[in-house]
Amino acid sequence: MPWGGDNQMPFDLLALVEKDETLATCQCFNAEVCYGSGLQYCVKDSSAATRRAVDDFLLDNDLAAYFLGICQDFKHFGFAVSVLILNEDGTRIVRLLRKEACYCRFTPADKHGRISKILYANWRKPISSRSDIEEIDLLDQTSPWRDLQDKLAKSSPLGASSTKNSKCRKFAIVSRIPTVDSTYYPIPYYGALFRGKWYNIKQLIGIAKEAKLKNSAPIKYHIEVGAKYWESIFRAEGITDRRKQQARIVAEKQQILDFLTGAENSGKAWFSTFYVTPDGKEQHDVVINKIDDSKEGGDWETDIQEAINMICFTMRVHSNLVGSVPGKAQTNNSGSDKRELYTIAQALQKPYHDLLFTVHRIIIRFNGWQGVHPEIPFIQLTTLDEHTDAKQVKLSNANDKSNETDNKQ
Repeated sequence: MPWGGDNQMPFDLLALVEKDETLATCQCFNAEVCYGSGLQYCVKDSSAATRRAVDDFLLDNDLAAYFLGICQDFKHFGFAVSVLILNEDGTRIVRLLRKEACYCRFTPADKHGRISKILYANWRKPISSRSDIEEIDLLDQTSPWRDLQDKLAKSSPLGASSTKNSKCRKFAIVSRIPTVDSTYYPIPYYGALFRGKWYNIKQLIGIAKEAKLKNSAPIKYHIEVGAKYWESIFRAEGITDRRKQQARIVAEKQQILDFLTGAENSGKAWFSTFYVTPDGKEQHDVVINKIDDSKEGGDWETDIQEAINMICFTMRVHSNLVGSVPGKAQTNNSGSDKRELYTIAQALQKPYHDLLFTVHRIIIRFNGWQGVHPEIPFIQLTTLDEHTDAKQVKLSNANDKSNETDNKQ
């Protein structure tokens, strides 16, 4: 099934994100907040043998890189693809991989709405042959654990195998954010940003400011010199040769510029003569006018702030947490407010973590690791009186009695 009319929608979406510095920063921030303190397999209630097995699994699989990539896919596209690889006997899951969502495509669903395979390839370029596409069996999105058992003909949920009706040892699991519009590929919530006007407004402001800076001359002073001023210099210095007069004019102009520019000339005074015409008007020999350039490049300052705030609002990121609003006179939150904002941002990741835990609960159950459970501790920012920068906080879970005991203590 193509993703968009030309199958290039995820790459078009990434191009729009990468073209705006505020949007790219917000996406990075959301992924980092979803990552939290990192995915961990808690083994404190397990046996020594189980701990060794978990350690071996974690040494063979870079869980940090996997989980941060999954968080990126979740925040960009609304779904993520994990691949489980079993050993040859089909008794243990030995590898956990992430397949980049932008390179994944679904096969058409059957009459029951089930999608059987994931197609992984470099869809940025035309696919020349089927050998360029990796086909991966996709577990039922509504019941991946039962589907895995059925495909491997398992008789025990702890991994004891019977007859092997299938030689397939690689399976994909899709972690998907439920959306009101059920399609093959979810529509990210921030898609409203491109359907509205503020994304385009922010781009136009940047183009307009660049054009103004490129096409305008930054003139600092306007110097008016009367014709009689030069005549008085020639008469006072006795210069009659035409070439010498031109050279004297150039030297006088440079002298005026040297006087006006440079930090060492700050605070100096300039004397200029003038006379009054019969009608009472003053005629100055030299007039120096300073051009006010304080507004240069700041014509759309309030507009750019409004556009950035609208982007941050759509991305559900407070602008003070990413420092994206420009200007010196911006209101800034206190440290306590920022800590609360960061805590709220982390708390809102709970539903996404629950969706992502399904893959790891299957791994733990399939490998028979008793007393092990996945967790993502939150980073709790502290105050200075606690003499520490941050601490980890574990959230209570109805299915995890050990966490409840820790919280009570």
